[in-house]
Amino acid sequence: MKIRAKGVKIVVCLSLVMVLGVGGYAAKQMVKYDVHDTTRPNPPVMTPPEQVGQPPSDAIKLFDGSKDTLDLEWLSEKGGGEVKWIVENGYMQVAPKAGGIRTKRPFGNCQLHVEWCAPEGVDPKITDQKRSNSGVILMDRYEVQVLDSYTEKNYDDNRTYADGQAAAIYGQHPPMVNACRKPGQWQSYDISFMQPLFDEGGNLVRKGRITVLHNGVIVHNNLEIEGTTAHKRKAAYKPHDGGTGYIHVQDHGNPLKFRNIWIRELPEEPYLIK
Repeated sequence: MKIRAKGVKIVVCLSLVMVLGVGGYAAKQMVKYDVHDTTRPNPPVMTPPEQVGQPPSDAIKLFDGSKDTLDLEWLSEKGGGEVKWIVENGYMQVAPKAGGIRTKRPFGNCQLHVEWCAPEGVDPKITDQKRSNSGVILMDRYEVQVLDSYTEKNYDDNRTYADGQAAAIYGQHPPMVNACRKPGQWQSYDISFMQPLFDEGGNLVRKGRITVLHNGVIVHNNLEIEGTTAHKRKAAYKPHDGGTGYIHVQDHGNPLKFRNIWIRELPEEPYLIK
């Protein structure tokens, strides 16, 4: 249905509402504009960070180094109670048998920043998936691998399967390059994620997409995600309830450290030129 009012075309996109569900533009009427239309609203003003990697003013601080933000924003995957990880010196560290953690809030489209550090002094004989393993999982389903994949001898000293090394979309896509730093040095992931979309019948109408920067280096560029992360099985999609899911940080029994975790929720961006 199209309505014309004062030269502005309003398009009621019922099909888009059904596809996108909640948030962003989906719950609103779609207003279309002429090119360079002065009636088109300007975007919200925010304050950028003073340093790269720090949260901008519109970010949600999921972990700022304090026990307060850990308690406020995270739950243990073991029963949903208090997180038992170690918090000290501005970071949190996986504690023995404490289990993984997940956010209390669900998220869909987002910009996510995570910093992590693999421990020093690990026996060099310990390699492959046993070498400081963890992962960052989006929407309960899509994993960006965390692993000590640093190598000084072009993988002769430390190798695993390519789609399981650091910054891989686990089980699907290796990173384009290995940008790992040495154990004991802090590393960063900057992730831009667009959730997959399904119609009312549960049919996939858009695959999820992801861009990942590892230590400032693009290792995945607007990449299609092929489905829910799985181990030794090909990824496949299943419809999502509600269009959002939780962010998880895994516990694989290794004392990984994490700090400076923040997120920005992102809207859909339909093309609104007449």
